Amino acid sequence: MPAVISMLRGVNVGGHNMIRMDALRALYESLKLRQPQTYVQSGNVVFQTEATDLVKLARKIEDAIERQFAFRPPVILRTTPELRDVIARNPFEKRTGINPAKLLVAFLAADPAPEARDKLLAIECAPDELHFSGRELYIYFPDGQGRAALKWAHVDKALKLPYTGRNWNSVTKLLEIAEGLGARTER
Repeated sequence: MPAVISMLRGVNVGGHNMIRMDALRALYESLKLRQPQTYVQSGNVVFQTEATDLVKLARKIEDAIERQFAFRPPVILRTTPELRDVIARNPFEKRTGINPAKLLVAFLAADPAPEARDKLLAIECAPDELHFSGRELYIYFPDGQGRAALKWAHVDKALKLPYTGRNWNSVTKLLEIAEGLGARTER
C-alpha cells in the first residue's frame, strides 16, 4: 500500500494552532489512514492509504482537523515518488557550500499561475535565492531564515494559494520514513 506524506501549515508555531502529535495520529487513524507516523511537532504525518484523489483526501483531513481542533490548517500531500522527485530536482544539489539547514522547500497545493511565478521571482530578496520546479519553491537562505530578506507576506501575496515549508533535513527524513513504511508492507 502506498505511503503518503502529509504536511500541515502553521501547526504548533508560536503557541498557536496547537495539536499534540498523538492526537493527530489518532485523528488520521479515525479517517482509516493506516500506520500514521508523525515527525517533529510541526504537523508532518506519513501514512498509508488506498485513496487516489489526494485533493479530496486533503480536504477530508482539513475537515476532520477543523471539527476536532477548531481551526483549519492547509494540508499538503505528496506521494513517496513525488517526494523522491522533489529531492531529485533540488536546484542547489550540485553547488558547493550549500548548508542543508538553510534550504527550505515550500510545497504548494497546486501549480502556481505563470503570473504568480513571475511576480514571486521578481521580488528583490538577495542574498536569498528562489527557484521554482513544479509545485515546489526551493528557497536558500544563506544568512538563515531569522535574517531573511524574503518576507513571507510577499510570498503569500504573489502565490495566492496554500503552501507549507519544510527545511531540507525534514524533507529527506520524511522520505526516509515514507520509504520505510512502504518497505514494511511490501514484505
